[in-house]
Amino acid sequence: MNIFFDLDGTLTDPRDGIVRCIQYALGKLGQKPRSEAELCRYIGPPLRESFAELLNTDDCAEINRAVNIYRERYSTIGLIENAVYAGIPEALSQLCAGGNALFVATSKPEIYARQIMEHFGLAAHFRKIRGCELDGTRADKGELIAHMLKEEELAPSDTVMIGDRLHDAVGARANGVVPVGVLWGYGDEAELIAAQCRTLVRTPAELPQLVV
Repeated sequence: MNIFFDLDGTLTDPRDGIVRCIQYALGKLGQKPRSEAELCRYIGPPLRESFAELLNTDDCAEINRAVNIYRERYSTIGLIENAVYAGIPEALSQLCAGGNALFVATSKPEIYARQIMEHFGLAAHFRKIRGCELDGTRADKGELIAHMLKEEELAPSDTVMIGDRLHDAVGARANGVVPVGVLWGYGDEAELIAAQCRTLVRTPAELPQLVV
């Protein structure tokens, strides 16, 4: 089985880093302060999409400015204000031992995804770590999954996408890949059911039994 994993909210909990970096960018832009509780909903979706909503604009220059300010902090501090979910390393080891091919498919820029996976000792479990480009190319999860299927010559029918947000499920279904939702991240059960996840998983320990 080919198993695509989202990163934020699925393998690691990036809450502190992402929220603090959004707050940093909004502050630099003179926007009103937002609480951590308000900003948690922006963990998972593509960053440009989040800033478009937060700034209430479709001005690409303004959105890009916000992204660049966010990355001032994220690239040096924010990416390691992060933690691996309990049980994930063990689940990944079991999945690899079962002969599955593991991949990361994240809307986060690939350069940061690789740094995070290596920093937390998870990279060795994965055949490929794929994310978007810094300019936002393939930030859409459907486009990213399509690119990975073609690049690796993988059959959608032999592939699942495991993630915590609707973007993961929608991107998977657009490519004929089975969506699996996890409930320890930032998308709740209602969101994942509405996104037509085939299965919902409550703990990392359930993952090997699900797909081996």
